[in-house]
Amino acid sequence: MATAVGKQFPDLNVDAMNEMGDTFKINVLEEAKNNNKKVLLFWYPKDFTFVCPTELHAFQAALGEFEKRNTIVIGASCDTPEVHFAWLNQSKDNGGIEGVTYPLLADSNRNLSSILGILDISEEVYDEATQTVQVVGDNVTYRATYLIDEEGTVFHEGINHMPVGRNVNEFLRLIDAYSHVQKNGEVCPANWEEGKDAMKPNAKGTAEYLASH
Repeated sequence: MATAVGKQFPDLNVDAMNEMGDTFKINVLEEAKNNNKKVLLFWYPKDFTFVCPTELHAFQAALGEFEKRNTIVIGASCDTPEVHFAWLNQSKDNGGIEGVTYPLLADSNRNLSSILGILDISEEVYDEATQTVQVVGDNVTYRATYLIDEEGTVFHEGINHMPVGRNVNEFLRLIDAYSHVQKNGEVCPANWEEGKDAMKPNAKGTAEYLASH
């Protein structure tokens, strides 16, 4: 499976749903380029599940921090818009995601997730009765996350297995680091955070950084 890092995000329109019950199309690439913003797109396996609502609420809680960084947040799964809306109308204390205000992609035809290669398709089995190849697996996505810059280029891609939730603060740190690179032409060393020293991208810069840290 080839990485998406360093490449343009796929140019594809996908169904989406918001908390108002509106169904519309989102093209993630155009969201970045047309709005001159970064985009954080995070995929989760399925609505009405367990780890997933904790992540959606965590991204919602940090939405203001992403907005400060000129970054759009978009969630995504392979559920339909109608299922998204039902979950958006279920209260938090009942396991729902009421209060989430960013849009949710509904990749129910699995076009975008297939292009990205993030579907949990365990194996293909030949069915002699029908003489066709049957896909065996959950056919939902892993916890994949994409950070996309203002030109539509992916600068981070990460994939977690289903049981492992994400750390939202790490994505804020990655956006800060990439923005520092864009603005200053420096590179960000291990464990870099906003306000810490970065490095000149050459041998002298590396030596000076290591000597002082």
